[in-house]
Amino acid sequence: MSSDNRAHQRAKILVCDDDINVRLLTRQCLEAENMVVVEAADGLEALDVFTRERPDLVFLDVEMPGMTGLEVCQRLRQMPQGESIPIMIVTGSDDRQSIDQGFEAGATQYKTKPVNWSLLGRDVQYMLRASDAFNALKRQEDRLRYLAYYDPLTSLPNRRSFNEQLNRILKRCRRHKTSAALLFIDLDHFKRINDSIGHGRGDRLLVEIAKRLTNELREDDAINYYTDNSAEDENEDASTEIARLGGDEFTVVLSDINDAMQVERVAKRILDSLSEPIALQTHNPVVTPSVGIALFPQDGEDPDTLVRNADTAMYAAKAHGRACYRFYDEAMNALAVEQLKMEEELRDAMRNHELELRYQPQIDTNSGEVVSMEALVRWKHPERGMVSPLTFIPVAERTGQIIELGAWVMGEVARHCHYWDSMGLKPFRVCVNISPLQFNQTNLPQSIGKFLKESGMDAGRLELELTESAIMTDAQTNIERLQQLKALGLELAVDDFGTGYSSLSYLKRFPIDTLKIDQSFVADLDSADGAAIVDAIIALSKTLNLRVIAEGIEDKEQLDYLVKRGCDLLQGYYFSRPIYPEDVPDMLRQNFSEALNQS
Repeated sequence: MSSDNRAHQRAKILVCDDDINVRLLTRQCLEAENMVVVEAADGLEALDVFTRERPDLVFLDVEMPGMTGLEVCQRLRQMPQGESIPIMIVTGSDDRQSIDQGFEAGATQYKTKPVNWSLLGRDVQYMLRASDAFNALKRQEDRLRYLAYYDPLTSLPNRRSFNEQLNRILKRCRRHKTSAALLFIDLDHFKRINDSIGHGRGDRLLVEIAKRLTNELREDDAINYYTDNSAEDENEDASTEIARLGGDEFTVVLSDINDAMQVERVAKRILDSLSEPIALQTHNPVVTPSVGIALFPQDGEDPDTLVRNADTAMYAAKAHGRACYRFYDEAMNALAVEQLKMEEELRDAMRNHELELRYQPQIDTNSGEVVSMEALVRWKHPERGMVSPLTFIPVAERTGQIIELGAWVMGEVARHCHYWDSMGLKPFRVCVNISPLQFNQTNLPQSIGKFLKESGMDAGRLELELTESAIMTDAQTNIERLQQLKALGLELAVDDFGTGYSSLSYLKRFPIDTLKIDQSFVADLDSADGAAIVDAIIALSKTLNLRVIAEGIEDKEQLDYLVKRGCDLLQGYYFSRPIYPEDVPDMLRQNFSEALNQS
């Protein structure tokens, strides 16, 4: 029973003891605490009553004729509904061996006779509260686990799932010496269609596309996602794996294929199915797909190469007029040339001072003051105009230029902090994004330590934002690296929290200060799933005593929701777009209390 339900319904306790007087005393103590008591006189009856009554806690005597309390405890733990129920066992033995046997059998709490009846009700209440807290954390962990592997909009496996699926399938194909195919599917002109019909209908359109893919390909094979199975499992069957990578990008992986004709038949069916009009109230848009196909092993013997070549083939399909499919071939290098050009221009941009920093304020919910700023890179290209970070950051990451770019950002932040300090402004925290490639540099703590020493910047005003996926890649090793960074006096934040999966056990061990709720969840607050995820992250932050910030706030409804839920810091266009360093002093003088108090 959840704590919310228990507030309206009295807790039910199963009391199992062969002594009727003990049962009577226990009943009196617990009913005095407004609990409902059900009784059993022996072990077999206890199991029967437990199954029928579904109690919230079990009070169990160890020394009973027939089945002992320890045996009952073990049997309860084997039942699905008994896996996490609190069990208090009572015995006349107080030696260490007896106590150890009790806990090994699955007991939650251990009491020795004579029982202090005056304290029993309080002890049971404590165990119920502790059980509620544990179950709440478990629910949050389950939500985050689902979030880590599945796209909440379409319920398809997400990018992380796709990467793991592809790895497993290619391992199996290598072992069995069979072939596989990767199909990259991108919806033509989706952004234009999405803008014209509205984002709500656009989401429903994506859900319908996912359903059509699933229904169309189910005939080929079961759509499975192995979260735990080893790729070495000889019993794995061929399968068709579908995923949504994000936006309007979907993938299909076909394993153990016989020839290219089989893949071509699937591609044609996808084209025909997705190109049918989609009924959305007053709109019936036709959304055509462009499909790029790469075959294993000829088009790539590893996942990265196969993905890159399927992506290239998909762009070739778009260049060929869209609404078609293309198999990868070596001649498809136009995209590679374009990417190479972007890499060279980015290198020049760092030399020619085309890059600039902007700062987006972060507002304290309690005071309404701007207490921190996130540093954001902007590229003002002489011909292309403003180039989105979504375009050039992946290029910098892929080429390793992100290391040089990261060093430039840190230098600019230090320069701007000295400029603000010279104006007599109060010190405030500056948040800097650290990419996965930067974080994986073994000498990162040493290089940042050197930067702090040379720049004279106070470590306490610098917060590094690390992505959840980066720190979880090798959590055990990364704990030490995070501790080294923390020892420098820095603050640490987990950016995009909820888009990956952090186990609670590791999250508690990471020396972090802040969890940052990804803006995709803030944008999805009007849905039950989006709100539940935000609630879970805020509750998790409070439980672990971490600061929590929400980014991407664009309207008052989102603001109201987050303020009421006790989110500590707020960031987004609702307050301010990223601003020039020169505008920071004026921003610091603003107070947003009025906007927050109206919430």
